[in-house]
Amino acid sequence: MIIQPGNLARLVAFSEWFFLAYFLALNLVYLVLNLVSLVSIKRYMPTRALSDLPNDLGNLMPPVSILVPAYNEELTIVSTVKSLLQQEYPQFEILVINDGSTDNTLDVLRKGLDLVAFPEAYRVRLPTRPIKLVYRSLRFPNVRVIDKENGGKADSLNAGINCSRYPFFCNVDADTVLCRDSISRVMTSFTEDSRVVVSGGTVRIANGCKVTEGVLTEVGLPGNLLALFQAVEYLRAFLYARVGWSALNGLLVVSGAFGVFRKDVAVRVGGYRTDTLGEDMEIIVRIHRFARKEYADYRVVFVPDPVCWTEVPESLATLGRQRMRWHQGLAESLFKNAGLPFSFNGGVVGWVAYPFALVFDWLGPFIEVTGYILMTLFFAMGMINAATFWVFAFAAFSVGALLSLAGLWLEELSFSTYSRPKSLLILIVAAFLENLGYRQLNSIWRALGVFNWVTRRKSAWGNMARKASWVKTTR
Repeated sequence: MIIQPGNLARLVAFSEWFFLAYFLALNLVYLVLNLVSLVSIKRYMPTRALSDLPNDLGNLMPPVSILVPAYNEELTIVSTVKSLLQQEYPQFEILVINDGSTDNTLDVLRKGLDLVAFPEAYRVRLPTRPIKLVYRSLRFPNVRVIDKENGGKADSLNAGINCSRYPFFCNVDADTVLCRDSISRVMTSFTEDSRVVVSGGTVRIANGCKVTEGVLTEVGLPGNLLALFQAVEYLRAFLYARVGWSALNGLLVVSGAFGVFRKDVAVRVGGYRTDTLGEDMEIIVRIHRFARKEYADYRVVFVPDPVCWTEVPESLATLGRQRMRWHQGLAESLFKNAGLPFSFNGGVVGWVAYPFALVFDWLGPFIEVTGYILMTLFFAMGMINAATFWVFAFAAFSVGALLSLAGLWLEELSFSTYSRPKSLLILIVAAFLENLGYRQLNSIWRALGVFNWVTRRKSAWGNMARKASWVKTTR
């Protein structure tokens, strides 16, 4: 088919205006989220300071079951459990769910925790793959290990919910380390507001840090450039995006690495779905859908300072597979809960957050990649002038850098995790450099995630090659 010159000119003109309008709308929402986040953090900081003072509410805090799904996590699982054991919280239990690991995860747990078989009765509220055996630790009375057939992370979490004893459960990834007050701070959301059904905390990059016997002893930056870009990316994603959406009760995702749920609510909506790659987001969107349908007065919140430290990929292949899976999981989460948007009682989450996630988060990478390709082709063919092309390129670069710097600014304004001048300088430089290739590559991976979902291509979580160089042990 031959495109007539007049039609081609109209296509070029439409493309210019379309991509301009898209970027303007996207950045307008980002600007609003930044302002809301700034106000929210300023209001939160005084309450955070007060929570550091001695109080008599410790024994009144509700008990929590900490669920740790583990598949081939022999390098980090014991360090994670030791980190959790040092939580400054009055009553909690730790359930490690070994999901049919093919490495030495179970043996490492047996030796590190001194496990013995412990047959017990539990209520099966959610269907799961068969459980082989339950162990308890002779060294730590509040630690149990569930050994089950492989069924995936969602299936492991459901098994943990079935075996848990307490009314709240906290999901923690097996390669993470929590600060000692993380559970206490995230649980404060429930004691301060009875409407809260889910509360999540911040995830930071453990690469470059030092962890000794489960305790974070030194905060550092990754030496790997790819991990460093992710450190900037995580600051941006958590400190303005999730803070902003939380304040508007439009939060659609609580990180699967660290979140606390009311167990009765999670069970009522059916637990975690095993047929999606984004089980952590899908259950949140489903809770919103159920609550809105029933006209419930509820809240899903994000607390910015209960920190969870996790290892991120340091290779392009591993990171690419992770981002494609994440984006495919995003699509599954949205379309499996298509009854949420524009419903009569949809609120901010149905009328704003869901449409934003659909248009900008899900389709955004595809639109960005298409924009990069078309604008480059039009410029190379002389269909747009140099000024238009370079304005587009500068806008794409500068907006990304400004958003990253905004996240870094909010971090230093509030928590100052990276307080060394050298660390701040490195992060500022990385905030600019990530827009020169990394962001575009990320968009390509995510666009491939859209393609995988549209073509119904099957994917699995698989393994992430872990180095665990940040885990140190004493002898």
